Amino acid sequence: MLKNKKSVLLIVLILALGLLLTACGADDPAEEAVEPEEDVVTSASVVTDQASLLNAASEDGSWILIIHQDLSVEEDIVLAGEFTNNDQLDRKLALYDQDDQRNLTDRYTLEAPSIRVQSPSTRFQGGSFIGDVYVEAENFALIDFTVDGNLYFETEEAEATFTMDEDSTVTGDME
Repeated sequence: MLKNKKSVLLIVLILALGLLLTACGADDPAEEAVEPEEDVVTSASVVTDQASLLNAASEDGSWILIIHQDLSVEEDIVLAGEFTNNDQLDRKLALYDQDDQRNLTDRYTLEAPSIRVQSPSTRFQGGSFIGDVYVEAENFALIDFTVDGNLYFETEEAEATFTMDEDSTVTGDME
């Protein structure tokens, strides 16, 4: 009877070993882990010429356009698309330099026939624009900025949500 128990035990071990080897030797490739796609994050666009300005202003551009020089372009500029900064709608045209404490150290001028603001929550900050501004989007703001031209609101909502601080000026008509 002891011999019979040994035979049964040996058969069980052989079957278990065979089953184990079969499971480990599968030819199916392992599934690769799929990582979720990250939201697209745009960085700042430093603008140096007309081509880089028009690209940065497009709907494929970035949330902030930084200009560190006076710049004159011959084409109308269109700020298009929706962009976010810290999970909030935001678009910024920055025409200035600043120090480590964020104090403005230099201001620049952008000149074009016109600029059309189609991006919501756009702000022009720290410099000046020579030309006419056409605002189609809501929540447009001027912060420490000069528009040397006219400011036209294309919708009642655009005009109703417009803000301008006491350091900003518009030399032409606002309508």
